[in-house]
Amino acid sequence: MARSRPAPVWLLAAGALVGAAAVLPAAYLAVVVFGDFSAAMETALSSRALETLLRTAALTAAVVIASVALALPIGWLTVRTDLPGRRLWAVLCTLPLVIPSYVGAYLLVAALGPKGMVHDALGIEPPSIYGFLGAWIVLTLFTYPLVLIPLRAALRRIDPQLEDAARAMGRGPLEVFRTVVLPQLWPVIAAGSLLVALFVISDFGAVSILRFDSFTAEIYIAYQSSFDRVAAAALGAVLVVAMLLLLFASSRVRGARRVHRLGPGTLRPTQPYRLGRWRWPALGFCLLVVLVAFVLPVGVLIYWANKGISTGSTSWNTIAALGGNSLLIAVWAAAAGAIAALVVAALVVRYPSRMTRAIERLAHAGYALPGILVALGLVFFATRAVPALYQTIALLVFAMTIHYLPLAIGPTASSLVQLSPRIEEAARGMGRGPAEVFRTITIPLARGGVMAGAALVFLHAMKELTVTLILSPIGFKTLATDIWTQTTYGFYEASAIPALVLLAVAAVPVYLLSEQGAAPP
Repeated sequence: MARSRPAPVWLLAAGALVGAAAVLPAAYLAVVVFGDFSAAMETALSSRALETLLRTAALTAAVVIASVALALPIGWLTVRTDLPGRRLWAVLCTLPLVIPSYVGAYLLVAALGPKGMVHDALGIEPPSIYGFLGAWIVLTLFTYPLVLIPLRAALRRIDPQLEDAARAMGRGPLEVFRTVVLPQLWPVIAAGSLLVALFVISDFGAVSILRFDSFTAEIYIAYQSSFDRVAAAALGAVLVVAMLLLLFASSRVRGARRVHRLGPGTLRPTQPYRLGRWRWPALGFCLLVVLVAFVLPVGVLIYWANKGISTGSTSWNTIAALGGNSLLIAVWAAAAGAIAALVVAALVVRYPSRMTRAIERLAHAGYALPGILVALGLVFFATRAVPALYQTIALLVFAMTIHYLPLAIGPTASSLVQLSPRIEEAARGMGRGPAEVFRTITIPLARGGVMAGAALVFLHAMKELTVTLILSPIGFKTLATDIWTQTTYGFYEASAIPALVLLAVAAVPVYLLSEQGAAPP
């Protein structure tokens, strides 16, 4: 095999800088934990930490099981059956991804909490939705699309010859699904379940609003109440170990089950299963999911927004300022993330080597950590190394960039893989230098992937809560932090309009990604 060309020094240096920046939060954990190892171990092995770990594990397992239970039938109905309007239902069932978990939690409390909509309408106090039950409902409703999106893609790629062979042997539809289709879906289900599990473990806003004691909430309390960085870092290290175990388990499941196509050539479309008398129950199921996971939340928002407007608790100037702050952070993070992702992707795709692969792994370090640990790591770094950077917008943008950088690397690398290197070689043969070829050839031709990656970073930066709460300058508020603050004190009317604005803005990149065929992770 021919050896790859060495990467230009300037590109390699830029990639090393990106990798070093992304690994800063993980380095913070190591420094703090090993700096006072005995105290850190005492915190990590305490009974309170164990109880919190068990509670978080129970919530994670419940949400994963419920998400798969929702996503699997929806994916099957919208891809492999003659469900009326199945493309429309596929879009509608994916829309809950736009709603941030903390907004969903606030909506549940606003509807079913003390003096909520049910109380106002019926005059009765519904059962408490705080704790495990509320967190399970909210996190399930707004994370199941993470399983649904890759599941639908996998169902479209399944070789129909396998099913034809099974039916020819006399197996019925349910038996074919159980013995032929489902085994091929296990790797995708494992990957989607991993995304859901990582989201639940790292979530802070929803569990805080619903008063469920999870690891992220404990870390935040340890930091905010006493600025005990050793305790926060020790709990964070336990969380990182749990995430690594999840990653290992998911990779084993994906690696153990590999099912390939039988024949070469173009994959022919599968014949949709006829639902017959099950058509109306299937439509009712999809309608119920859309109503509960999207229509009702938006309806609750509109209800409280109307109350806020009628009572005068909504300040349009304040909302405009909050929206401007959110856009400022998201746009800058998207731009910086796109540039950094292009550097890393170019190194890995065009100049593969041990060094460039190491840079790629380092670049993923920020996404493997919960936002709260990324923020605490950068607080530690800024206060000691660059005090002038602490409490600045630049540090907040930097945190968003390294936290969501891997979301931009994937689409960018995919675009570069599809781009023939001979085009760049031809430009170099005409006397252009590596930097000029990168600027005039590589970047324009990879523009689609770069824009998709930037849209993903923009979407997540708009919704990010914990990083913004910890790193934002004093007096600097965004839509996310304002929603969280208002709902913490029960001011639902004041938070409804900002939440609607956030949903409307977040829907734009989701729509653009769906048009390009990129699935948000």
